[in-house]
Amino acid sequence: MTSGTEAGARADAEMNAKTTSPSGEQPPMQTPRQIGLGKGTWIGMAIVALVVLLVVVFGISARSSSEHTLEKETAVAAIPSVNVIYPAPSTLSSEIALPGNTQAFTDTPIYSRTSGYLKNWYFDIGAHVRKGQLMATIETPELDQQLQVAQADLKSAQANLDLADVTSARYQNLLKTNSVSKQETDVAVSDAAAKKAAVDASMANVRRLEQLQSFEKVYAPFDGIVTARNIDIGALIQAGENTTPKELFHLAAIGKIRVFVAVPEAYSTAIKDGGKAALTLDEYPGRQFVGTIARNSNAIDLATRTLNVEVDIDNPKGELLPGAYVFVHFKVPEHATSLMIPSNTLLFRAEGLRVGVVHNGRVQLVSVKIGRDEGANVEIASGLTASDAVILNPSDSLVSGQRVEIARKIDESAPQMEKKEGSQ
Repeated sequence: MTSGTEAGARADAEMNAKTTSPSGEQPPMQTPRQIGLGKGTWIGMAIVALVVLLVVVFGISARSSSEHTLEKETAVAAIPSVNVIYPAPSTLSSEIALPGNTQAFTDTPIYSRTSGYLKNWYFDIGAHVRKGQLMATIETPELDQQLQVAQADLKSAQANLDLADVTSARYQNLLKTNSVSKQETDVAVSDAAAKKAAVDASMANVRRLEQLQSFEKVYAPFDGIVTARNIDIGALIQAGENTTPKELFHLAAIGKIRVFVAVPEAYSTAIKDGGKAALTLDEYPGRQFVGTIARNSNAIDLATRTLNVEVDIDNPKGELLPGAYVFVHFKVPEHATSLMIPSNTLLFRAEGLRVGVVHNGRVQLVSVKIGRDEGANVEIASGLTASDAVILNPSDSLVSGQRVEIARKIDESAPQMEKKEGSQ
């Protein structure tokens, strides 16, 4: 073990002797230039490696930042922008205007009560007729013959009755002297009574045919205007229970016009019989026709939730024509606490009328009830407060809880806003 250690020491000493200079100093170490690579080369390589590392790190960072920015922009773009308006106190006047159609006060089709052929007509459409004026005549040759037969039957029955009366009187006189039996006298008296009944039946038949013959002449039942003529000379006219009657004329009395209006249930208590209402028509701009509330149905229609109201208007000059589209203006009590919003904020859903209200960046669909409808603006009876931000022109796909961004707040009143938008 000791000899091995000594041998190792001697080997180390020999190595040190070889590497040590004669003066006893160790030789200098070789530089990089001496071994084949210069110092500048190493520095360049380090710089290149550093640049490559920086480029890689910067590229990864920029890509991650771009993706994050794109995600944020996409999320922001997915949030729809909306314009909102705040409900304003109602400034509507104390009246409502509801549509209606004018009707003639009396409107009747004219039919024939007898069958035949039209011989003449005397009035065409637009003609003014008076009650009792002759409008048409009808030829009834078959009826005329039936009347002649009935009259002949009446004469025959009358002759039989005369003979029966004479016989009855004779038998009654003979019975006083017991010249005839009581039975024979009763038979004669009964025969006379039967002949009298036959005469009455014949007379009734004659009167019936004479009445039908009187219908050969068609008279106007009231003062009015002929609005339709559906027959011409020679046309076959059939009347009877088993036939469909043919309308000869259509007559309308327009001296007074009536209008039926469907009044919303909210205003039904404000409509009183005898009250006044005004009519406006496009044919007469700036002019009103004043009428009277004649009657109402006193019942709310289950389908439309409206009250059927009749307004009568005097029309002596015939300026109002039947079938015209009009607006009827009713006076109603004012509602001081009501709010008003534009009609383009309303959403018509299956569950009822809704508006979109923005709360903390999210949509809430609110149920509302309309008080008065003025076309561009509506009065809200319930469902909103003055601080609610109501969405203008909401999308049909709008749902509760949806995030939105308010692009513009319109603080003006609804009428001013509507006027301004309409003028742009």
